[in-house]
Order: sequence, then C-alpha cells, then structure tokens
Amino acid sequence: MTQPHSSTGGGRRRGAVSVPDLVSGARDGDPRAVGRLISLVEDESPLLREVMAALAPYARTARRAHVVGITGSPGVGKSTSTNALVTELRRAGKRVAVLAVDPSSPFSGGALLGDRVRMQDHALDPGVFIRSMASRGHLGGLAWTTPQALRVLDAAGCDVILVETVGVGQSEVEVAGLADTTLVLLAPGMGDGIQAAKAGILEIGDLFVVNKADRDGADEVRRHLRTMLALADRGEGAWKAPIVKTVAATGDGVAEVAAEIERHLGWLEESGELVRRRTRRARDEIESIALTRMRARWGDVHGRSELDELADAVVAGESDPYTAADRLLDVLGA
Repeated sequence: MTQPHSSTGGGRRRGAVSVPDLVSGARDGDPRAVGRLISLVEDESPLLREVMAALAPYARTARRAHVVGITGSPGVGKSTSTNALVTELRRAGKRVAVLAVDPSSPFSGGALLGDRVRMQDHALDPGVFIRSMASRGHLGGLAWTTPQALRVLDAAGCDVILVETVGVGQSEVEVAGLADTTLVLLAPGMGDGIQAAKAGILEIGDLFVVNKADRDGADEVRRHLRTMLALADRGEGAWKAPIVKTVAATGDGVAEVAAEIERHLGWLEESGELVRRRTRRARDEIESIALTRMRARWGDVHGRSELDELADAVVAGESDPYTAADRLLDVLGA
C-alpha cells in the first residue's frame, strides 16, 4: 500500500460514494480506498453502517491482523519506537499499518500531528499505511471510532496494525481494550518507575520496553519493573510480560521487541486468550455504538417541557427523582 495523501473529509462532499467499490479497492490494497473508508469512519458518515456491513464477511475468511497497542508517557519515544518497529516488521515481510491517535485541533477537530512528519522513512513503502486520527476531545485519548478504523485496515490485508496513543490520561488503559498485544514504553529519568505502580500499566502491559537504554537509570527502571511484576498475582499458565531494553533511535533492541510481540501472539492463539480478547473488544464496540446513539437521541432532553414538569413535581414533593426518571424514560421511548 503506497502512502495516501492526507484526507480530512469523507462522506458525500466529493460526489457520490460507492461503498462496494471502496471496499473492493481496500481489499486490493488501494491506499486511496483505505483512506476514504477511514475518512468515512472519522466523519461518522451516514454510510458508516453500510461500510461496516460490507466489511463484516471478511472477518470470517481472512487471518485477522495482529493489533499492537503502543503507549507510554509523553517523551518516552513512542513515535521513534513505532518507526523502528515498522522497519523491523517490514524486514520480516509483514504488511504494516500505523494508526496514530493524536490530540485534536480545537479549530478543525483534526489531528494536530501529521503522519508524514513522523514516518518519513516509510512514506513511499507500498507495504506500509500510516494514518493519524484525531482523538476529537475524547477524554481517554482514543477516538471512539478507532475500532471501526481497525476493521478497515484489517480488511485491507494488513498483517500488523500498530496503534500509537496520545499517551495522556486514560489512553494507557484504553489501548489495552483495543489491542491484542499492549506494548508499554518507559524511559529513565522520567519518573516511570513511580508511574508503573500508580497508573495501572502493570495490569495492561503484555510487553514492557525501557527505551533510551543508553541513558543512566535504565537498569534501575528495569529492576523496579521486575520487582513490581514479581509481586503481581498471576494464575497458572498466565503470560509473563518480558522487559526489553532498546535505543529506538539507533534500532538497538528493536528486533527483540518484534520477536517478543510474535511470541505473545503465539501464546494468545494457543491459550485461547486471543478469541477472548477479540470478543471482549467486539462487546465494547457494540456498547459504545449503542450508547453513542442513545446520547444523540437524548441530546435535547434538557429542552423538553416534560423534564421541567417532572422537576417541578419532585420539588413540590409530588414525586421522587427515581419515579420521575422512569417517567422521562417512558416519554423518550427508552
């Protein structure tokens, strides 16, 4: 897949859109078709339902892409590590997609960081597709449409999809809900040892990478992680997360990271955890879509006269808030 031009819109603004043609093009590895489909996802296009229905059958016939989440605090070298990992995966003959979830622009709602700025080394590689997605103000740092974008890339024949998060707030935890394998990056001199104990990353990390290992303190971070992981309660046969030291800027240790990612995929398949994680991911996706539609349907509830009447009844002691809420749900048809 050659690198597509950045696209900021989908839907119907550029003329009629043929979903079957776009899906067929994406299946053939056409980067423009893939880009248009992801734009439809980002724009929450009315065609999105048709797109997802068209992609669904391919989940039964294709070997699904290995989704790898990459997260960590700002400054640990996520983009550099992602770039180096893409190089290693391409060396192994893998088709790779990178979905970089960036902070949203307060003006346009689009991603602030450009995909080409991050990944110049792979801009012309036909086996790499890179796309920035805006978080659009989502508090966890991941756009709620990210799972649909993953479905597009999966159908496009990617072997590995790297999801790089904003690295703020809840994104470290949220990425684990999207990924088959979660890679947590740390670096010396950034207080990551304390963060490991506080942020819950010990629970979500399948692989820990201490980047910038040529700096003082790298061994200390690794020792601290080992100690904390040894204290974790793990059942028999559970995966034991390895710790790898890297210098992503030079590529040192990246081959070992790629090998551990592949080893984790093997464990997921043999243990049955891969199916469990993907089922859980589908459940979360269905719930997110349903709740989003409910919020859209009830978005104008504050403007309804029935709400004022129910509030007056509660204040007057003629009703209680639970009964009033039940009546409001009846009015809304919920």
